[in-house]
Amino acid sequence: MPFFSDEYHGSSFFDYLARHRPDLTPFGRGGQPSVPCGPAPDEHRGATVPPVAHGTTVLAIKYRGGVVIAGDRRATEGFQIADRRIEKVFKIDEHSAMAIAGAAGPCIEMARLFQTELEHYEKLEGVPLSCEGKANKLGQMVKANLPMVFQGLVVLPIYVGYDRKRDEGRIFKYDITGGRYEESDYYAIGSGGKDARNAMRDRFRKDLPEEDALNIALRALYTAADEDVGTGGPDFVRGIYPTAKMVVAAGILDVEESRVQSLYAALLDTKKKEG
Repeated sequence: MPFFSDEYHGSSFFDYLARHRPDLTPFGRGGQPSVPCGPAPDEHRGATVPPVAHGTTVLAIKYRGGVVIAGDRRATEGFQIADRRIEKVFKIDEHSAMAIAGAAGPCIEMARLFQTELEHYEKLEGVPLSCEGKANKLGQMVKANLPMVFQGLVVLPIYVGYDRKRDEGRIFKYDITGGRYEESDYYAIGSGGKDARNAMRDRFRKDLPEEDALNIALRALYTAADEDVGTGGPDFVRGIYPTAKMVVAAGILDVEESRVQSLYAALLDTKKKEG
């Protein structure tokens, strides 16, 4: 049956919305971004066009019981800080989470739409999508955003799911065309993604304990913030710290801010002693 056929009556909320109300999708407003990014029309030349806020660095790392998924809190507009407290890590359903990097508005909208998509599917079908199916569905959404990429509104997620059939956490990354790839150990994207990946590579090993995995994730974000101006590190003055979640067999567990704060305090003490 054709994907956008008038006769399509599948269980996908995203497919239905894209067919009947594309204007309500993050990437279906006639191919135009909500904030202009390209050359201004003649009547607006000379006017100041505000830049789009972008989320920066997010990552995921496997450990013995599941996956840690984490992100910094900074959003930037060009060379300025647009937001110091943006949320980039989202619970999608009971065994899924995603972190987003790219144009902040469309990223957050995609996360919310993905939440609705999985809830809608489960209500109609009576069973949740498989981990693989969820990863594929998110790839479809990223692919649908491709026209907006040419306007400068890039959306790149990391999807983490706990696969109950395999009894393990899984990490999926995407390219701008919706291509989906699975990572076996860890991954990071965003402006500080390369620095974060390098930091995780130096310390990663198979079957990490939870505390070690969380420490490595937070240290990687600290390293990224140290090297990349777009990534926000721990801010003890304002009380702003990266956010993290554990994706495990029992569900999605939030890492308490007090725990993150204490781990960063210990990390800074260690660095001071090291000179």
